[in-house]
Amino acid sequence: MAIPIIAPMNSLASILGTKIEGEGVLVQILDKARKQNWKRLPMGEIVGLVGKELLGIPYVGKTLDLDAVNENCVVTLDGLDCVTFFESSLGIARMICLGQTGSKNLLKQVTFTRYRGGIINGYPSRLHYTADWMRDNERKGSIKLITKNLPGNTKMDKLINFMSNNPNSYAQLKQNPGLIKDVRNFEDNLNASALLYLPKHLVAAAESRLETGDIIGTTTTVEGIDCSHTGLIFVDAKGVRHFMHASLTQKKVILDVRLSDYLNSVTKHTGIMVARPIKPTR
Repeated sequence: MAIPIIAPMNSLASILGTKIEGEGVLVQILDKARKQNWKRLPMGEIVGLVGKELLGIPYVGKTLDLDAVNENCVVTLDGLDCVTFFESSLGIARMICLGQTGSKNLLKQVTFTRYRGGIINGYPSRLHYTADWMRDNERKGSIKLITKNLPGNTKMDKLINFMSNNPNSYAQLKQNPGLIKDVRNFEDNLNASALLYLPKHLVAAAESRLETGDIIGTTTTVEGIDCSHTGLIFVDAKGVRHFMHASLTQKKVILDVRLSDYLNSVTKHTGIMVARPIKPTR
């Protein structure tokens, strides 16, 4: 399998067709991070602190799919879904580590993590599947996959093909059927790899290995999909590993119950995939 080209971060500044909303949220977080010197903290702690600053932001889905023809990098900090929540938390944390300010830098950071190799090249270049996002970002050095280090990790025994099998569910694929082949090729690449997850009945015993800022993908019984939900770990003063996420049922970003309790409350959740953010140096 070919290793994707990774766009240098300084080359992303010239990308056209990008958009950010809720810039005031970014300014407030960066100001607080500067005053409290978050930059000195471990990367996961910074991600967790950014995530906490986003608590209460309304749940808003499909903010990335406003244009069925052109693929643009969109960041909407005043309305988040489960993916844009952890993406934005990671992107802002990366900015803090690098001493960056301004919406252009957040767009650069999110572009780097959201797209294959950090390059926008149409709708299929977006990392739609959580497992694909984790694999690509490990190659780019922004995260480390730690699912393989959790006791009881298991190979996922299912095909990932929901998008190519259900193109009418996606405006971009419905309007541009020629893209389906590209999406299927990326799915085939994903299926050719050994995808690991930790079954949910083993999560409670492994929770002590999780750290604040760890990115969680919740695996699912839904046919053709790897993960149906995402969020972050936040460890409280008592050592409880909470699941922090943009909740569809609560309609906002929340700090939820212990991760294992959350998983057990949702029948369709089968387990987790875990990625640990890495502090950027450039």
